Amino acid sequence: MMSFDIVVLGGGPGGYVSAIRSAQLGNKTAIIEQDQLGGVCLNWGCIPTKALLKSAEILHYVKNSKEFGIHIPKYDIDFLQTVKRSRDVSRRLSKGIEFLMKKNKIKHIVGKGTLKSASDISVTNGTKKQTIKAKKIIIATGGRPKEFPGVEFDGKSIITSKEAMMLDSPPKKITIIGAGPIGVEFAYFFNEFGSEVHLIEMMPNLLPNEDIEISKELERNFKKSGIHIYTNTKVSSIKKLQKNVKVAIDKNKTSKIINTNTVLVATGVNGNIEGIGLEDIGVKTDRGSIVINEFNETCLSNIYAIGDVSGPPWLAHVASAQGHVAAEHASGNKTHPVDYRIVPGCTYCQPQVASLGLTEKAAKASGYKLKIGRFDFRGSGKALASGHPAGFVKIIFDEKYGELLGCHIIGNDATELIAELTLAKALETTWQEIAITMHAHPTLSEAIMEAAQDAFGQSVHK
Repeated sequence: MMSFDIVVLGGGPGGYVSAIRSAQLGNKTAIIEQDQLGGVCLNWGCIPTKALLKSAEILHYVKNSKEFGIHIPKYDIDFLQTVKRSRDVSRRLSKGIEFLMKKNKIKHIVGKGTLKSASDISVTNGTKKQTIKAKKIIIATGGRPKEFPGVEFDGKSIITSKEAMMLDSPPKKITIIGAGPIGVEFAYFFNEFGSEVHLIEMMPNLLPNEDIEISKELERNFKKSGIHIYTNTKVSSIKKLQKNVKVAIDKNKTSKIINTNTVLVATGVNGNIEGIGLEDIGVKTDRGSIVINEFNETCLSNIYAIGDVSGPPWLAHVASAQGHVAAEHASGNKTHPVDYRIVPGCTYCQPQVASLGLTEKAAKASGYKLKIGRFDFRGSGKALASGHPAGFVKIIFDEKYGELLGCHIIGNDATELIAELTLAKALETTWQEIAITMHAHPTLSEAIMEAAQDAFGQSVHK
């Protein structure tokens, strides 16, 4: 029987990071994964979708090349090559994770792991079974798309995000249920490739967790690009017919039928907590998530849980950060818990959306007196030169101390720009420090400086 200091159950962005850090700290480490290393994020989520979205962005440039003085009168779209490139990127990175396992002398055990006790894990790979002993266990089994009640996915006409990345051709007409990050990214992608897109959201706005001004700006841009949007709308039924799918929706007591070729359900994530033995050994769960403390310990002190199984926010970078904390704590080191006040959120449609901290509504509800600064990318020389004038930066400060409470960006490269504010928030930076810090010109990042200046009436270019 093999025994280890730390065994990680799951090889996603939380699992493999925690395994590597555990090994770096001198632990004899193993990782159990029945599928490809990298988890959903690397193989079926974050990475391959970004490859697809890049193809959509390039296609947009081709279609609008005349604006830049370049005439492309004829072009061909090889959709299968677009999909192939996306898969190739994922495979290359997955191989990279395998290399990192070997480099750090981590034992990769292929199979499905099930907890048999607080120190024993049964691993099944086909007909082969073995038991692994561990002093400490880190559960990182990830998540899966939420199912729509009463609807059977067939992988062709009623699909999840995984199948959406593997279609042979863009659907003539696609209906997307759920306008969170996954839904809006695929809405942008399929719309750019010529599909008639219908996007349904039961909440009042797209990206309902974002600041309301950001959501409205995205909705304006999506409508301008031809995407059909239904907010405050519930899906009452999805019925698969012989040649299409019938989606029944209700809004303000008014019903409507959308006949569509494909339905993509993008309504959220469920953690993979079933079938891994949690109940048998007494690990506590609550509303579909494993209960953890600030160091990601479960109710059993030698077992940790990270990533999607530990509840929201369901983000790869949160899982990785939790993986670091769990590895350090399991190794007996002093460490700081994850600071959930500075978790950046990113959505990679065009225009991109990125956010940090409190929305204006949440900040007011918390009792702060606010100073809010905005700067439109229409006033940015770099944005105009790049052909991306849509969007703006909105920064929220506490009036009394100038504390950075939140930042919300919609526009080109918003997901890169948010890193500056994440670091600023972590360092407890005030509005003045952002406002007087020299930003290179011309850059999109100048909009952050301008927004900080605007909050206190000092913007030069607004």
